[in-house]
Amino acid sequence: MRMHPSYEMLRPGKKFPHVWCPGCGHGIVQGAIIRAVQKLGWSRDEMVMVSGIGCSSRMPVYVDFNSLHTAHGRAIAFATGVKLHNPKLHVIVITGDGDALAIGGNHFIHAARRNADLTVILMNNNIYGMTGGQYSPTTPIGKRASTAPYGTAERDFDPCALAKAAGAAFTARGVAYNALELEKLIETALTKKGFSLVEAISPCPTLYGRLNKEGNAVKMLQWQKANTINIKAAEKLPVDQVAGKIITGIFHDVETVPYTEIYDQIIKKAQGK
Repeated sequence: MRMHPSYEMLRPGKKFPHVWCPGCGHGIVQGAIIRAVQKLGWSRDEMVMVSGIGCSSRMPVYVDFNSLHTAHGRAIAFATGVKLHNPKLHVIVITGDGDALAIGGNHFIHAARRNADLTVILMNNNIYGMTGGQYSPTTPIGKRASTAPYGTAERDFDPCALAKAAGAAFTARGVAYNALELEKLIETALTKKGFSLVEAISPCPTLYGRLNKEGNAVKMLQWQKANTINIKAAEKLPVDQVAGKIITGIFHDVETVPYTEIYDQIIKKAQGK
C-alpha cells in the first residue's frame, strides 16, 4: 500500500490516534506545517521544533524533527537559544494562546523586539484546552470559560498586531478550515528572515465550543468558512461588513536583519575581527 507523503515526517513507532480531541483543529495545522516543509525541500535534520505546554505543544511528539518539549511559556526562550547556538537550523516554535501570550507573553514580546530568527506558529483556540477550559488572553470578551461561567470581562489580544508593534518582521493569520491558505502562509513565514508569526485559528469543540454553545466540530468549521475574509477582500468592504469576522492573510512583511546576524557581528567585533 502506498503511504501518504506526510508519513515520512511523522515519528516512527509513535502510537496513534494522537492526543487531540475529535474535531480539534490542531491536526489540520500539523498537516499544513508538514506540507510547507516538504514543499521547501528541507530535511528533518535541518529542522528543530520547540514547544511549551498545552494542547498545541504536543505536536513535537508526533513530528519527526529535532525537537524540544519545554516548560510552560518558555518555548520561545529555548528556541532563541537553539538558533543562537546554530543559526543554520530552521527553528519552528509551536505554541498556544495561553502558552505564548499569558505566562509566555514577555518572551513573545521581546523575541519580536529582538527580531529573533524564529517561525512561531501560534495555534489559537481561544481557551486553555489541556488544563480544563480556563479563559486565555485571546478569549473574546463576554465568552464563557470554566473560570468565567458568566462570560469574560477582559478584552482579548490580537497576536498579529501585538507582534508587529513589538518589532516582528512578518505576521499572518489563517484558519483551520482553509488548510491550503494556512499552508502557504506557513511556507512564506518559514523562509522569512527575522521573527515570523502565523496565528492559526483552531476550533476547540470539546471545551470552547461546548461552553459557548457553538456546536460540534463540523458546525465550528462551517462558522469559520462563513465568517472568514481575506485581508485583500476586507480592505474593499465597508467597516460594518468586516466587524466580527476573522481576517486572514499577511498583515506585515518587511525585510530586516535578524537578531542572530547582529549578534554574530558583535561577537566578531569583540574578537577583533
